[in-house]
Amino acid sequence: MGCKFGFAILFVALLVLSGCSSRRPGTLRTSKTYPSSRNNTPETNHPNTRGRSTGHTSSSGNSYIDRYKSIAISEMNQYGIPASIKLAQALLESGNGNSYLATEANNHFGIKCGGVWEGRSITRPDDGPNDCFRVYSNPDDSFKDHSQFLLRKRYEALFTLKKDDYKGWAHGLKKAGYATNPRYAYLLIDLIERYDLHRYDKAETFVEQVKREDQVEDLIKEKEVLEEVVPPEEVKKPVAMIIYQVKANDTLYSISQQYGLSVDELIQINALEDENISVGQLLVVSK
Repeated sequence: MGCKFGFAILFVALLVLSGCSSRRPGTLRTSKTYPSSRNNTPETNHPNTRGRSTGHTSSSGNSYIDRYKSIAISEMNQYGIPASIKLAQALLESGNGNSYLATEANNHFGIKCGGVWEGRSITRPDDGPNDCFRVYSNPDDSFKDHSQFLLRKRYEALFTLKKDDYKGWAHGLKKAGYATNPRYAYLLIDLIERYDLHRYDKAETFVEQVKREDQVEDLIKEKEVLEEVVPPEEVKKPVAMIIYQVKANDTLYSISQQYGLSVDELIQINALEDENISVGQLLVVSK
């Protein structure tokens, strides 16, 4: 009996020693399993979640608006150009700030050098192979220069509108020849209402409007002298956007391949919520 008991104790001791010697120093065994962390791709880029609608407008567009709404409001208060109009034009012409001119030249409105421009410049293919575009020290200067660009005789009637009349401004810009696209006014209005940009427009009293109009009128008269020495071909030409009407079986990818754009660029330029499109929908397909 004593031998059997002693043998049992020896057997258990051998099992314990064997278990300890089989473990590697410094490691801890566990029977629990955890999700793999090797895939560091953000969930938003997962193939099953990319482009999924969240019920909100493009985050790129909203971020752009948050960044530049202050300068747009400041320019509105000084000249009367609705902040909503300036933001919508910037969104459209810079692709939410992602265009080459916006990222490399801080030029968010595609304004060319012009005969009176003495600042830095950059050349890009446009109407010609080496068209000259203005380079700004920072994006805010581009927003300010856009106001100066509009202080011309051809846009004078717009400054008699109230500075919260974004629809009047949108149609007035098209009528004055700012853009050749027949739907330009509606593209601006769509962006303004999609992003609720008119919440930044501020009404003014009659006295405030008269005072502002007088100031702007004087500025436009000063500009007239400069316009006489600016060759017509060097002044910023109207925005000539290419619009595509979605057909049956079209996808954003197939459309992007036709016009040399990426799917992301199409989403940004058109401020789409996701990759879903419908037959008859109009898309801007030019940068």
